[in-house]
Amino acid sequence: MKIQADVGNPFRETPAGAHQRRFETGIRRALAMLTVLLILPLVAILGHLLIEAWPALRWSLLWESPRNGMKDGGLWPALVGTLYLVGLSLAAATPVGVAAAVYLHEYARDSWLNRVIQMAVINLAGVPSIVHALFGLGAFVYAARLGYSVLAASLTLAVMTLPVIITSTREALAAVPMSFREACWNVGATRWQTLRAVVLPNALPGILTGVILQVSRAAGETAPILFTGAVFYKSVQSGDIFAYRLDEQCMALAMHLYTLATQVPGVRPALPAATAITLLGVVVFVNAAAILVRTRTRSHRRW
Repeated sequence: MKIQADVGNPFRETPAGAHQRRFETGIRRALAMLTVLLILPLVAILGHLLIEAWPALRWSLLWESPRNGMKDGGLWPALVGTLYLVGLSLAAATPVGVAAAVYLHEYARDSWLNRVIQMAVINLAGVPSIVHALFGLGAFVYAARLGYSVLAASLTLAVMTLPVIITSTREALAAVPMSFREACWNVGATRWQTLRAVVLPNALPGILTGVILQVSRAAGETAPILFTGAVFYKSVQSGDIFAYRLDEQCMALAMHLYTLATQVPGVRPALPAATAITLLGVVVFVNAAAILVRTRTRSHRRW
């Protein structure tokens, strides 16, 4: 009778199945705990910054210029300078990075030279920012005779972030199924027509991922712009969005935060914290815009 009862319930959980289920539950809980442990430091840092910066957080902080030896006033020159640097570096690095990735993935043959270039791109992504700063100083400030300027600093940031864009674009191109290309070639489309009409539109979300990473890094770097175009202080008119020319130096939020924290005596603790919150806000805003574009383009994908 016992054997018949067992046969009559073929879906009863076996001891091995119960053990496996308990193991999966334990793994899920451990991963959830690790996720919480990763989020807690971020929440703690943001909470500390908000509490510290609360006395200085006001709308005029964004529109006013520093005064009283940078102990009072706002962040307008540094905010505009950061937008200049990020925007120009993005405009310089994105076309070059996407074009290089398209050539390496779609046109270049699988040769030793191509593999060497790929290895060089990967290694370039790990070069410290101070090395990029010295390269920008020699290549753009002295060799190209751009001087200490917004343009030299932006090009240095572009070179620093170029490997990220190349790598992410190549991965995005590789994710597009080869059957898409073959279908276009079978109806007589050229390689460029296939890239323009099929491959690049489907790879655009992945390309934007690299752009998002580029924006975050470019906005927060200090060493490259310190050697090539950032200045301790520059007087500009409050609210003037065209505060800098390309051939002159500029202030930047990352540099300004370093200056307030280390070089300005007697500064209120709330002001550096408010500068850090503003820098984070700029990065989040630009990233959110890029993520919105990526989400809209991804919704039009057909695979």
